[in-house]
Amino acid sequence: MPRGKRTRSTGWRKVRALRLEDIRHWWMRRLPVLEWVPAYDWKENLVPDAVSGMMLAIQQVTQGLAFAVLSSVHPVFGLYGSFFPVIIYAIFGMGRHVATGTFALTSLISANAVERLVPSAGTNFTANNNSGVLGLSEFEMQRIGVAAAVSFLGGIIQVAMFMLQLGSATFLLTEPVISAMTTGAATHVVTSQVKYLLGMKMPYISGPLGFFHIYAYIFENIRSVQLEALLLSLLSIVVLVLVKELNEKFQRNIKIVLPIDLVLIIATSAACYYADMEYVYGLEVVGHIPEGLPPPKLPPMNVLSEVVTEAFGVALVGYVASLALAQGSAKKFKYTVDDNQEFLAHGLSNVIPSFFFCIPSAAAMGRTALLYSTGARTQVACLISSALILVVIYTIGPMLYWLPMCVLASIIIVGLKGMLMQFRDLKKYWNVDKIDWSIWVSTYVFTICFAANVGLLYGVVCTIVTVIFRFSRARTLNLKNMKEVEYKYKTEDNCQSLKQVKIVSVNNPLVFLNARKFHADLTKIIQKDSTSSQACEDVNKCEQNTLLCSFSNGSCHGESLQLSQSERRVLILDCSGLSLFDYTGASMLLQIYMDCKNRHIDVLLARCKGKYQLTAKILT
Repeated sequence: MPRGKRTRSTGWRKVRALRLEDIRHWWMRRLPVLEWVPAYDWKENLVPDAVSGMMLAIQQVTQGLAFAVLSSVHPVFGLYGSFFPVIIYAIFGMGRHVATGTFALTSLISANAVERLVPSAGTNFTANNNSGVLGLSEFEMQRIGVAAAVSFLGGIIQVAMFMLQLGSATFLLTEPVISAMTTGAATHVVTSQVKYLLGMKMPYISGPLGFFHIYAYIFENIRSVQLEALLLSLLSIVVLVLVKELNEKFQRNIKIVLPIDLVLIIATSAACYYADMEYVYGLEVVGHIPEGLPPPKLPPMNVLSEVVTEAFGVALVGYVASLALAQGSAKKFKYTVDDNQEFLAHGLSNVIPSFFFCIPSAAAMGRTALLYSTGARTQVACLISSALILVVIYTIGPMLYWLPMCVLASIIIVGLKGMLMQFRDLKKYWNVDKIDWSIWVSTYVFTICFAANVGLLYGVVCTIVTVIFRFSRARTLNLKNMKEVEYKYKTEDNCQSLKQVKIVSVNNPLVFLNARKFHADLTKIIQKDSTSSQACEDVNKCEQNTLLCSFSNGSCHGESLQLSQSERRVLILDCSGLSLFDYTGASMLLQIYMDCKNRHIDVLLARCKGKYQLTAKILT
């Protein structure tokens, strides 16, 4: 048979070999909505999801308006960015408690492109030059066109990374690097809002060391501070922080927390309207908010080549921040998240909404924490919030005309509290691994001096170089040298009690490069025992036993071999060969310990050397 025909016949056999079940499994992986919607428990989950959805909608509206201003576009586009991406992620995303929408870091990155390509100074466009779209000026439409182009290209990059299966490379993004980058970016966001807090008129400043140039400009023009805006900003920040602290303190005793963001917006808007603060005191307000949704329109393709840098920043920074939240929620609520599928979900959440004048989107820490605290169960909470935001877009939006910009800036700053509090992580990094501490500090400095994407790149490169240097003096990275010993004996005090022990000897470093594989290999070793165990008439002849259930979900698959109540299960990790570890490795040990503890399995660390005894203290 000719070679060409033989190749075609082989390919055809592979196509025919595809079973219907394989196709169904592929669609379930790519469209998680097909999995969780049929299994949705309306009786148990609808009420908590509805309550969480209402609270989330309030925060989405306030953050949408604020982050649109941060992105240097009209506030109404933030409402669109709080509506469309949420629906797309609910279909393609795997994080059940991930609140996608407008995001401070991606907004700040896209603002660089907007201000560079459509600067506010020297423009020929005025508010009276109506574009015919949403009743906004041509100047505003050009600005959102650039932001939408950044979102479109950033989403394309994320989808390309999904097709290249680059989700498996996320182990390079260690927790210290992500923490430092997000903290530095949050510091940038706070700096960008200082002009609104002080009521100052100042030019847009960016670029290397732009952080310091902003404060230099402020101190040089300190006399132009608007006292009314400053007092209103301070009052807003105090009220927001105080009420949110009280909500957190008494959230167990109250079913619904006070939506202080909404209360503050209503109160300050009403006060600004009745006191005519816009004209009497010169306070800057949000202004006209158009009603309804815009018709879809292709983002301007002619600017794509000029926003490549910002698009890569949006793709990487948005994905990293969102993935960290998705993995955190998966760990907390015992389900799994596919890193590569998240690339697809967030990519489509940027590409599709860009046709509806949306700014770049990602998951936000504050909104995700809100879903935790209000008891959300599934993505239905986010869909309910989208429905409420649609009501705001069509009915309530125009009433936000009188909202002071300094109040929006206060909401942004208080909303970044979670990111700014990551400064407290420095203590634990110092206690576990001082090299991780130095990487955190240097990554934060690079982010402050340059930009979030530059800081992220520096952190990854610095981590790789550090590990290569440390591994040159370590034994090996190969986990195939892991030895497994298992035995059983009867305790002296109770001859009826069978104590089951598994000893795993680790003869390699445990760092970010192999921490996930260590977890997976340990799980595989024990799951192998579960799946291959067979019933024995004599317990002394039984060489296999169910020691550990799957970490990927909260259920136990080893039900075929039930352990009696008198049996204790023990996992001993022999750390005599553990030559070094970093914070990621220590965190993985802690995760293993907590997972086993929930399943009543004792985890012991044996023969820890020198400073590595600290890990044993952390676990206990």
